[in-house]
Amino acid sequence: MLGEDFMSSNSDIAPRGLNPTRRLSSGTQPGLGRALDISLALIALIAFTPLMLLVAALVATERSGPILFRHTRIGLHGRHFRVLKFRTMHVDGDALLAAHMAAHPVAAAEWALDHKLRKDPRVTRLGTFLRRSSLDELPQLFNVLVGDMSIVGPRPIVQSEVARYGRFFKAYCSVRPGITGLWQVSGRNNVSYHRRVLMDALYARRKCVAFDIKLILATIPAVLARKGSY
Repeated sequence: MLGEDFMSSNSDIAPRGLNPTRRLSSGTQPGLGRALDISLALIALIAFTPLMLLVAALVATERSGPILFRHTRIGLHGRHFRVLKFRTMHVDGDALLAAHMAAHPVAAAEWALDHKLRKDPRVTRLGTFLRRSSLDELPQLFNVLVGDMSIVGPRPIVQSEVARYGRFFKAYCSVRPGITGLWQVSGRNNVSYHRRVLMDALYARRKCVAFDIKLILATIPAVLARKGSY
């Protein structure tokens, strides 16, 4: 696990009021945490089913392609799983991205830095709205139910990101990735990649139910503000 010197020297990376360097309970309480995940996921699915059906219908009208996007990510103990999202990209997205970066060197440099683009040519008009509102992530509630993800945890990463986590990859693998978490309530894509890695490591070191509840409550204003969502 991470040393206390790392924890104390990086206590300022989390938003005010969400201090992961202060232990809020003894242990991670895995049984209680899993029960909370299942309960919240079921409640959310019941509450959001009409909205999810509407989003699915809208996605189905945007060109040919699947309603759901499935992509391999890394989860607890380094196991791979298929994350679920509503599709937000054109089916020929890879070709569109390659052509865009070839024509726009600035965009190519932006992509090389964090594998993100503020103006991504692959994203559909509806997809832009779904991403900014975080509605594209609602299907991940099913990932929570089957145990691949938690409500709260690090953002699930792909294999190509492992090298960028370096020695902190072990901390990342010690918890389930989450729908929301420190990075998600701290500005998302406005946060540098290095800072996001530190947030994931800090969260893994201090994970507990009380802190998870704080992050869940902080998610509501973060989603409404849409800061860093693109």
